[in-house]
Amino acid sequence: MSSKFPHVFGGLAVLAAAVALAGCNSEASMTEAPRPVLVMHPGGGAEAALTAYAGEIRAREESPLSFRVSGKLVRRDVDVGAHVRQGDVLAVLDAGDLAAQARAAQAQLTAAEAELARARADQARYAKLAGQQLVSRSALDAQNAAATAAQGQANAARANLDVARNQSAYTQLRAPHDGMIASRAAEAGQVVGAGQTVFTIAADGGREVAIALPESRIREFRVGQPVAVELWSAPGQRLPGTIREIAPAADPQARTYATRVELTGAAAKAVDLGQSARVYVQDSGTRAALTVPLSAIQRGTGNATAVWVVDPATSRLRLAPVQLGAFGEATAPVLSGVNPGAWIVTAGGHLLREGQVVAPVDRENRPIAMAATKPVALTAR
Repeated sequence: MSSKFPHVFGGLAVLAAAVALAGCNSEASMTEAPRPVLVMHPGGGAEAALTAYAGEIRAREESPLSFRVSGKLVRRDVDVGAHVRQGDVLAVLDAGDLAAQARAAQAQLTAAEAELARARADQARYAKLAGQQLVSRSALDAQNAAATAAQGQANAARANLDVARNQSAYTQLRAPHDGMIASRAAEAGQVVGAGQTVFTIAADGGREVAIALPESRIREFRVGQPVAVELWSAPGQRLPGTIREIAPAADPQARTYATRVELTGAAAKAVDLGQSARVYVQDSGTRAALTVPLSAIQRGTGNATAVWVVDPATSRLRLAPVQLGAFGEATAPVLSGVNPGAWIVTAGGHLLREGQVVAPVDRENRPIAMAATKPVALTAR
C-alpha cells in the first residue's frame, strides 16, 4: 500500500515538519527577551536657533577720572571696589606750586589796581586842567588812554588770580556722582599729567553686558532686539535684556561691532560688575529644526527615510517616516515626522523590526523608565 502512494506520505511528512517548525518559531517569538536599544530625544529645536556671545557685566555710565592740572600725587583716599558719593575726595595733588602761583597772581593784581588808581587820579587832574585850558586836548586824551589801559591790566590780573585759585582747587579729585571705583591707574608719589586717568568710576544705576557681534552677521541684529543673558555663576538662569546700542563701525583689528545689552529692573540688581555672562540671541530667519544622528536614519525604497521610535507605553518599536534636510557631519535636521519628546533609536536599526519589544538604555547603558511617560504623537512639526 505504501508503494502505491509514496508521494502522499512524502507530502504529509513535509507538512508535519513545517507545522512543527512554525510552532517552534511562534513559541520562540513569545518568549523572546526585549532587545536593548540605545535611545535619545531629537536634538536641536528652539535652543538650536540661539547663538551665544560671551560678554562682561559693565555699568551703563563709566567715567575715567583725572586731574585738570599736573602734579605729584600725595594722597589716595579710596581703593578699587569702594563705593563713593558725589563730591567725595578721591585723591589729592601737591598744591605747593599752584599755591605759589596764586600768591603771585594776587601780587600782580595788587600792583595793577595801584596803577589803575594812579592813572585815574592823573585822568581827573588832567580833565580839570583841560577845563581851564591849561593843558592841550592831546595830553588829556593820553591820560584817558592810560587810565583805560590800567583798567584792562587790572581786569587781566584779576582773571589770572581766579585761574590760579581754580587750579589750586583742582588739586583735589572729587567723585562726579555716586558710584563704585572700578579701576585705579595711579599711586601716591607718582607724578601725573593733566587728563591722565587716575580712577574709573562706574555710576550707580543701569547695568549692561558688553559683547562683540561678528561682521558677517551684523545685519541680523537691531537696537531694541530682545535677548537672554545667562551668568557664568548662575547657569540655567536667564535674565531678560535688550540690545541698547550697536557701534556704527567695526573694530579695525577684530572686525567685530561693540554692542551693549541693557539689563533693567530686577535683572540689573541681580548682577555684579565684572561678572562673565553669555548673551543668547535668536537667529534671524532660522527655523528651529530638530536633529537626529545619522546612525538613527533608516533608508527605504527610493529616497524614503524613517527612524525607529519607541512607544513609551508599550516599549514597542514603530517605524516613523521623516522628512530630512541637508545632512551635516554627524546629524541631519528633521523637518517633519517626530516631535521633541520622541524616543529615537540611534544605533542598530537594521536589526530591528516593526512592533518589536525593546529595552531602552542611555549612553551609560542604564535602563530608561518610560512606562509612566505619555505616548509620543508622531505629528508633523
